[in-house]
Amino acid sequence: MSAGIMAGNGFQTSYANDKPPSSTGSGEAAEMSTDPASSSFFTSDFKRHEDLKAMLDSNKDTQKLEAMKRIIGMVAKGKDASDLFPAVVKNVVSKNLEIKKLVYVYLTRYAEEQQDLALLSISTFQRALRDPNQLIRASALRVLSSIRVSVITPIMMLAIKEAVMDMSPYVRKTAAHAIPKLYSLDPEVKDQLIEVIERLLGDKTTLVAGSAIQAFEEVCPERIDLIHKNYRKLCNLLVDVEEWGQVVIINMLTRYSRTQFISPNQADGPGDADRPFYEDSDKEEEEEEVSEMKKTPYMMDHDHRLLLRQAKPLLNSRNAAVVMAVGQLYHHCAPKSEGNVMAKALIRLLRSQKEIQYVVLSNVATMTSRRKGMFEPHLKSFYIRSSDPLHIKLLKLEILTNLATESNISTILREFQTYVTSPDKDFAAATIQAIGRCASNIAEVTDTCLNGLVHLMSNRDESVVAESVVVIKKLLQMRKSGHKHTPSEHKDIIVHMAKMVDKITVPMARASILWLIGEYSERVPKIAPDVLRKMAKGFINEEDIVKLQILNLAAKLCITNAKQCKLLCQYVFNLAKYDQNYDIRDRSRFLRQLILPGENGSALAKYAKKIFLATKPAPVLESKFKDRDHYQLGTLSHLLNIKCHGYQELPEWPEVAPDTSVRNVEVVMPYVPKAHHVQHKKKKESKSFYSESESSQEEETEDSSDEEEDESSDEDSGSEENSDDSEKDISKKVSSEEESDSDDDESDSEDSSEEDSSDDSVEKIVTPVKKQPKTKTKAATTTKPTTSSADLLLDLDDLGPSSGSSVAVTPAGGNMLTPTLATGISNISIQDTPPAQIIPPSIVQAKSYELLNRMTGNGLSITYQFTRTVSVFSPKMVSIELKLTNNSDDTLTSIKIGDKKLQSGMEIQEFPEIGSMTAGMSTTCLIGINFNDTIQPAKFAICVGDNKYSVSITAPVGELIQPYSMSNAEFNTQQGKLSGMNENSGKTVIGVEKDAKSICLCVHSVANVIQVPGSAENVYRFSGKTVGTGTMVLMSVVVADDNAKITVNCEKMVIGSMLLKDLKTSIAKS
Repeated sequence: MSAGIMAGNGFQTSYANDKPPSSTGSGEAAEMSTDPASSSFFTSDFKRHEDLKAMLDSNKDTQKLEAMKRIIGMVAKGKDASDLFPAVVKNVVSKNLEIKKLVYVYLTRYAEEQQDLALLSISTFQRALRDPNQLIRASALRVLSSIRVSVITPIMMLAIKEAVMDMSPYVRKTAAHAIPKLYSLDPEVKDQLIEVIERLLGDKTTLVAGSAIQAFEEVCPERIDLIHKNYRKLCNLLVDVEEWGQVVIINMLTRYSRTQFISPNQADGPGDADRPFYEDSDKEEEEEEVSEMKKTPYMMDHDHRLLLRQAKPLLNSRNAAVVMAVGQLYHHCAPKSEGNVMAKALIRLLRSQKEIQYVVLSNVATMTSRRKGMFEPHLKSFYIRSSDPLHIKLLKLEILTNLATESNISTILREFQTYVTSPDKDFAAATIQAIGRCASNIAEVTDTCLNGLVHLMSNRDESVVAESVVVIKKLLQMRKSGHKHTPSEHKDIIVHMAKMVDKITVPMARASILWLIGEYSERVPKIAPDVLRKMAKGFINEEDIVKLQILNLAAKLCITNAKQCKLLCQYVFNLAKYDQNYDIRDRSRFLRQLILPGENGSALAKYAKKIFLATKPAPVLESKFKDRDHYQLGTLSHLLNIKCHGYQELPEWPEVAPDTSVRNVEVVMPYVPKAHHVQHKKKKESKSFYSESESSQEEETEDSSDEEEDESSDEDSGSEENSDDSEKDISKKVSSEEESDSDDDESDSEDSSEEDSSDDSVEKIVTPVKKQPKTKTKAATTTKPTTSSADLLLDLDDLGPSSGSSVAVTPAGGNMLTPTLATGISNISIQDTPPAQIIPPSIVQAKSYELLNRMTGNGLSITYQFTRTVSVFSPKMVSIELKLTNNSDDTLTSIKIGDKKLQSGMEIQEFPEIGSMTAGMSTTCLIGINFNDTIQPAKFAICVGDNKYSVSITAPVGELIQPYSMSNAEFNTQQGKLSGMNENSGKTVIGVEKDAKSICLCVHSVANVIQVPGSAENVYRFSGKTVGTGTMVLMSVVVADDNAKITVNCEKMVIGSMLLKDLKTSIAKS
């Protein structure tokens, strides 16, 4: 028998295990026994897996191994193999390593079900915990933790404590997995488990880190103090941890950051979605908060920056969960200006499976409800495909609606027109609702959307017509509450809808039409009574929601047109009095006493008109994802919009940053004999205001080997003492120090296990300020002028170049730099190459715009023009010159900027208050506005004494750019990167002279850019960067005959398309 079984493949012959053995040995009897209708199927001599049990009892390891393979195959296919437990557990003492591994795999699966038999083998498991093979030790611990019996809790605790001390990281990882199992079995051992977790958190192995954090999250997530000393180590190990460990660590560090750092967005005003409906009510509080924020500028904690920097590379991970985890980290913990880095990574996930798409789109929908600008450049990625399932279509539709702005609404509405014709009725209805949301959010397209919805009412599809009616009703209601209208406005729409009452059968649509007719009955006085008559005729056959609106219509018409409608109203009330639905019966009794009080009268009857015909609050059409932001992105609670079991709330940012020293780790440094002597010598030579700890760390490495000198963070002290022999030595020192600086900057996150990364980071922040006086002291005592020049240059490098502009510096003494020194400090801002240099704009006649008319301003007129210079307030601001003129006969006093109503991300730097301006006096002043690379107007108020004048400044798209010099080769490289969706091109007829001067003048009049040198004949190239975010803008004009081909490359699609339009207009002008 065994020989016959061994002849075949174990996984193939395992199907025969389900067949009962035949008593006769004939194949016919075997077939009958497998027939469920056969009585032999229920006989008592039916024995399952008899052959496998015999193989497991065999003395041959080959047969045991074959049996275990077949059993594990059955388990993998989902078949029940629990009746084999006694036969399998006997083989746990097998000497064969392969058999023992498979036995442990089986026991892990069934130990919880067969607890009594598993307890008999506990002594074997305990002996296996000391097996030389790490896989056996880990498997034994896994089986032991799978036995869910509280009696063995002490044994499990002892095994876990021993496993945590194991030399194998795989065994320590298994111990971390066993901790939550033991905690769920006996919560009383929490204190002991916390001690074990604390040891695991200190493990430096990447294999253990993720599992240790998972155990921490399930047992003691509130013990943040356990993370402090391991925070930097976890950040540095993040890239090397396995993928699922990365997800757990990032989610934990997200909550940790929200408790230990202050908000990086505290200086930003509330976004569009966060603003109160009545802004004036909170005006004073906002002004106080803004003034406090200006007093204390935000500086990001270096540990906060370390987390963001180490997590950023994981956006390129192949695991969608890792990318999503990094995305939620940046959404919840990063500054808004840095949130754009995750957009492309999340867009990449939309090419994955449908399930991943759904999760990613759900999170993107929440992000877009708060921050539109992040995904606006990727608008086309959310266009809906016919192959998308309905739930994906609805999410993409939600995102497109959230991203709708004045600049892209035309494109989105054209896309929606196609979606409305979809054969999927639910999708078409959702598209109509999206059109209604766009119309309510963007006032400029409300009329267009309203007209389009009216046209849809003639559609053949009844569901489309019904949804259009419902949306039109909401839009009309919103327009009535928001604006003053003439009585005849929208009369045609209401009349058209009244005629469709007989055709539409969808209850919600019929109810909406009746509500509109009742609400605007004074606009259709002849049609409303007739509609009520038709509705009263078929009252008993209508749905409940329609019946309620018929009652409301009757009540309103009885108030406004009692002469024609009183009897109809009584008839409808009588029908509703005996309706089966108690809501309708109650409504009819209530309305009868209010509208038809009878002889006794009612106290409320005289107020019936004010009650029924009062102005109704407009319905709010907003995203259903707006309120999901309080759940952590990427969690099941966020996906379902309900708090699930095990979900941990995302903490609020603290107002004051907690103590940062808790993350400092004391590292015992090796003793250096000469360090003490050098320290005293240094103190005598120069009086630095370094702290003692910093000075000792800096000078321990001065007389040590070259390797230690390269790793030191204070290079000046080590180089200057040995630099008096020759100028060549100085050059070498400077070169090595510059390389060391760059190496430290790139690898400062990798050395935390060897030295205190907190002290290292703090030193890097403070060093530029502290090095200057020390270097000046050295320069004063040095006799060689060359050394003085080098020191000066090093100081400039440490201080760092300005982000807004580059300043050319001449070395002291007029000495030229040697070639060696020049190569050593190639990253200093004194370089002659133009790519990193902002070039002043070309001289173009500045256009003047009117800000405040003298008639509106009671004699004060204000004009403004864009200076095209770097703003003195901030390099991200556009510099604007205001010219104020007093045209009145009186003296104007206290002129200043008042309330500001800015879009999210925009800011204004005010001009100083002007005390007084006499009659006929003119003055100029500068302001700075950060438009955040948008053409949205900056709205604010000009205060003159007690008067306020609302004004706004809209920047032409060309003024949002500053010149950026580059070579022709670099232009080609950047243009290649900005192809596809980032490229806009068009042709136009040249209306000016074809010479280079005229073409360049046309371009410079439109945009603040600089010409790229070295381009071909009749090819003019220009480059620049946006002021707000530094996005590259490339323009090229190719002249051929009387035509010019214009190409604009820019990552921001709106800026690119508008620049192209303005350039075509400028070049084509006659």
